Amino acid sequence: MIWSGYQPTDEYPWNLKRAVHLHRRAGFAASWSDLQRDLEAGPEASISRLLKGNTVDQPSDLDGISNTIGDAAIASGNPQRLKAWWLYRMVTTTDPLGEQLALMWHNHFATSNRKVKNLVLMRQQNELFRKHGRSRFGELLSAVVKHPAMILWLDGDTNRKGKANENLARELLELFTLGVGAYCESDVKEAARALTGWTVINDQFEYRESRHDDGELKIFGKTQSFDGDQLLEILLGNPATARRIAWRICKTFMGEGVVSKTALSELADGLVENDLNIGWAIDRVLRSKLFFADANIGSKVLGPAEYVAGAIRCLELNESPPSSMISAQWVERMGQNLFYPPNVGGWNEGRAWLGSRAIIARANFASALAQGELWHPVRDLELDKLIQQHGAGEKIEEQVRWLATLLWGEAPAESVRETISKLNSLTDRSVSTAVSLLLSRAEHQLG
Repeated sequence: MIWSGYQPTDEYPWNLKRAVHLHRRAGFAASWSDLQRDLEAGPEASISRLLKGNTVDQPSDLDGISNTIGDAAIASGNPQRLKAWWLYRMVTTTDPLGEQLALMWHNHFATSNRKVKNLVLMRQQNELFRKHGRSRFGELLSAVVKHPAMILWLDGDTNRKGKANENLARELLELFTLGVGAYCESDVKEAARALTGWTVINDQFEYRESRHDDGELKIFGKTQSFDGDQLLEILLGNPATARRIAWRICKTFMGEGVVSKTALSELADGLVENDLNIGWAIDRVLRSKLFFADANIGSKVLGPAEYVAGAIRCLELNESPPSSMISAQWVERMGQNLFYPPNVGGWNEGRAWLGSRAIIARANFASALAQGELWHPVRDLELDKLIQQHGAGEKIEEQVRWLATLLWGEAPAESVRETISKLNSLTDRSVSTAVSLLLSRAEHQLG
């Protein structure tokens, strides 16, 4: 079995490198204390904690504070504040995997406020990703494609009997379920007819039977009268949908070139056997030997939101977090404009995140973070206290090694040497400058 469970061995030990890998890939990043806790607890307990959505022991009022911030963002009518609301959640959440999944589904069901022009609906859709992100895919699919944000985004409200609009049907088949090559143009046309009657009235989904085309349709070899719900059932039963979900999960949690076609097919077969249970698939991937293989560590380019939230979380700056507005602006400068994906296909991800402008933006963010410029007013981060708290040493060389270990799970000799050399050439040889240099290095762009 390709996705067989990971068990620590002499060759593949449970060590800091793998603990950091788990958190950077599935939960943005972790503090030194959380990493030490997980090292002692072992992989089984550490993974279970992430999967259950409770990475801290003490209770949190995140939902209450988040709702207050979200409500204020909606009331302001300012989309920048809604982006800030989501960044606040990523930085402070006790369920980082849940936010990681919300990001994943935001890209899968890419919907832009550029056309929807309704912050209430965009926030509602975002909450659906969080609510159903671990559920059976059928529940998530039905909730999202019937939500007004998606219907307005893909012109589903104009789709009616005798005047079919194919936009929603096409993306439903191509992007959300089957994928390219698993359907033909006639399927799109018939699917569009099946979806007639779905509309939006007063920002609510409604089915208008008078607008529905109840004529006989032929979809994937079945000939009868279909409505939208029946169409979804057909798509969910098609093996191509399981493969599409498996692909999306692997693209999110596995590195470039790590998952073979055989491995993808095996995960898709498991999804079919488990009624397309997303939570089952996430569990299988994160507990697998393949996930913790050397080839999968440091082989995935972090997206802008992951990069920003991860830096804040691992440096323990989330206890008095920076301005979410400023943080969200940096994410946008790096190429990820939350709630405004570039098109229906979402962001390309991977190496596409590392264009020349994006790399410069990441380096500038690292400097701004280390200098306390993400706060208003600007503040001294007092990173020396973090160093002292965890006994990282008094010499700057020792501190650089500890910081590299915190960030990457190891401190490669060449990376440390180059960082120290660069640091020695500067007037400011502070811990903050060291943090800025490390966050800007190529290895930190990979999780």
